[in-house]
Amino acid sequence: MDSELLAYITLISTSCVLNLYLCSYVYLKRHQYSNIATIFVCYTFSVAIYCFASAVYFLSTTIEEMKLWTTIMYIGMPFSSPLGLLFIIEYLGVKIKRLTFFSLLVIPFISLVLVATNDLHQLFYQVYEIDPLLGAPFVHLEIGLWYVVHGIFTFGCMFVAFLLVLSRWRETAKEYRPQLIALMFGQFLPIVTAFVYLIGLTPQGIDPVPMILWISSLLYVWSISSSRLFRLMPIAKDMIFHSINDGVIVLDDSHRLIEFNHASKRMFPLLTKSMYGVNFVTIWFELTGEIFPSEKKSAKFSNEIEVIIKGSKRTYQIRRSILGHTQNRKGHLLIFTDITEIKLLQVKLEYQAYYDELTKINNRRAFFEKSELLLAEAKKERTPFTVILIDIDYFKQVNDTYGHHVGDDVLKHVVKVLQTQLKEDDLFARYGGEEFVVALKKDAVTEGQDFANQLRKSIESEPLQSDEGFISISISSGIAEATYEMEETLYQLLNKADKALYSAKNAGRNQVSMWEG
Repeated sequence: MDSELLAYITLISTSCVLNLYLCSYVYLKRHQYSNIATIFVCYTFSVAIYCFASAVYFLSTTIEEMKLWTTIMYIGMPFSSPLGLLFIIEYLGVKIKRLTFFSLLVIPFISLVLVATNDLHQLFYQVYEIDPLLGAPFVHLEIGLWYVVHGIFTFGCMFVAFLLVLSRWRETAKEYRPQLIALMFGQFLPIVTAFVYLIGLTPQGIDPVPMILWISSLLYVWSISSSRLFRLMPIAKDMIFHSINDGVIVLDDSHRLIEFNHASKRMFPLLTKSMYGVNFVTIWFELTGEIFPSEKKSAKFSNEIEVIIKGSKRTYQIRRSILGHTQNRKGHLLIFTDITEIKLLQVKLEYQAYYDELTKINNRRAFFEKSELLLAEAKKERTPFTVILIDIDYFKQVNDTYGHHVGDDVLKHVVKVLQTQLKEDDLFARYGGEEFVVALKKDAVTEGQDFANQLRKSIESEPLQSDEGFISISISSGIAEATYEMEETLYQLLNKADKALYSAKNAGRNQVSMWEG
């Protein structure tokens, strides 16, 4: 064995040993790492197989042995580049689908099968024979169609991995950049070496790639031992910062924009990196057309704002915190939480809680809450407070004759007519069933009774026009006024109005009766 061949074997064996060490070390420590350890173990194991088979290949003396070790070599080599790419993807926190993950391994698998069966089709090597001048283990090759496909795929995987790492350089903190350097060189060196091999600048039949992989392996060993690869990774910041559902915007101590996450971009589509360095008040006006709210009295504040974004009204909760930096400089962290749907749901729930679904006026609950306040105010100011209970006459007969859908139309018609007579400060509500209630600041004797009759006449004069023809409607009312000599409650007042209503109905309906206890 000549010294040149021995040097090749030595370098390749070194690469094999280092990759086996990396594979074993990370496998034994896998429980301390994240899922990235599994991919790294597969990656280094495939490289180790590639290097081992390459080293033994140089000991071959026959074409059969050379083909056998070439096939074994392809158990590891075609899979190493896509696994290296997947390792970088996992390291950088790039999300890919499971289908994409496995599809990257399809071409390597086909390459392995075609190399193992090459004598049957010559799709990988058109010519594979011992070099007539140099002899075994040197080989004379003429490549086939799939060799080109395999080469493009392998080179593409390494190049994409290199670009992915390079793309994260600017946004990676200085303490993590040594890791990126190790990863970039780990991908860049095989790219350059493979390129040199493909253009024919290496000795005939010699693949130099496994001879330089020991350099990449040493870089990984250094990263794991000194810069805590797998434990402290720049993707920690990236994954957290960009996966947060809240919009996060970072400003410097002069309130200039220095960073924002993906959620911020989704919330404010006009926000771009070209705005870096611009005062955020200016940016906010460009994004929303509004003046940004500020709280100078406190370092921290929380506020709710409504803005129009692309023609749609959105509601955000804004929280601001102070960030500490080096050299005694401070920045500001703005966190935007989209609460639009919560606000809409809150409005909907409040509406359902306080408004009648059919007639869209106050319901019984809203009436009691508001009337309690009005009664308390009237007592304090010693002003009149009157309630009018209204009942639709013969409502059950309407339901029985025309159906409940017409009964619903009657209720809505009565509300519509009564609202034309009511003032803005009159409290009007559906009390239950076909009963309504009005609370107003009027004297029951001098004004309340006249007003109740006005309501009664308006209903009597406007029959409901329906598919069944005109339906005449009348109402009966009971009136009661609060007295301040005793601590009268709202329930007691309504009880008086209810008794007055009972009297009106007994008197023949379409009547107004006043409590005269």
